[in-house]
Amino acid sequence: MGLDRKFIREIRIDTPIPDDEYSKHIPAIDYLAKGNVLEFNNNITFFVGDNGTGKSTLIEAIAIASRFNPEGGTLRHSFSTHDSHSDLNQYLTVVRQNYPSYGYFLRAESFYNVASYRYEIFKKEIKDGKIDDYHTMSHGELFMEVIQGLHKNGLYIFDEPEAALSPSKLLTMMCEINRLLDENSQFIIATHSPILMAFPGATIYQFSSNGIEKVDYTDTEHYQVTKTFLDCPERMLKYLFENN
Repeated sequence: MGLDRKFIREIRIDTPIPDDEYSKHIPAIDYLAKGNVLEFNNNITFFVGDNGTGKSTLIEAIAIASRFNPEGGTLRHSFSTHDSHSDLNQYLTVVRQNYPSYGYFLRAESFYNVASYRYEIFKKEIKDGKIDDYHTMSHGELFMEVIQGLHKNGLYIFDEPEAALSPSKLLTMMCEINRLLDENSQFIIATHSPILMAFPGATIYQFSSNGIEKVDYTDTEHYQVTKTFLDCPERMLKYLFENN
């Protein structure tokens, strides 16, 4: 499942990160700072790992270095409500093979801000009923509205898109991703969802205290813990409750 025209081919850190930049002390970022290169030889790549391992920090830096707004949205969105991102993008080198004709940076934690920005831009059209007001939708409906409106030849960077979606909607999103992959798009996604990371042929990079490594789907902690739990939830819960 490779692209003939990848938009992002690899990332690396060529410029030393200052000691006072907190991202330097994250093992995954330190892994790149030591000269390792992260390659994107696929049209869909997942960043997986436990909380605090640097997935969101790195995916945010990739998005900003690719000229997306730090709080999310399309390449044309330009707004700021709270400056919370790291400066990692200043030290990150993103090697591009081509440029997309469209793109979207989806951040679950700041998506309300994107909806508010859109309302201000299209206030008249919304009041006239020509387009929908995102604020009237549930979080999940809003996510699906955006995802189903994405275009071909796009670069899509998602940070935990499963946060607002039910399992059935997550499967619907995977169908939309598959459609866009057939239309020369590229996805880089940070996720905790064992459903989403099961996407056929995807590259999975696992973030841990050891840095970053490429793994198979069944070797991820997400798959193993979820499978063990679903195979016998009563036994696992009994074990957990008796040992805590």
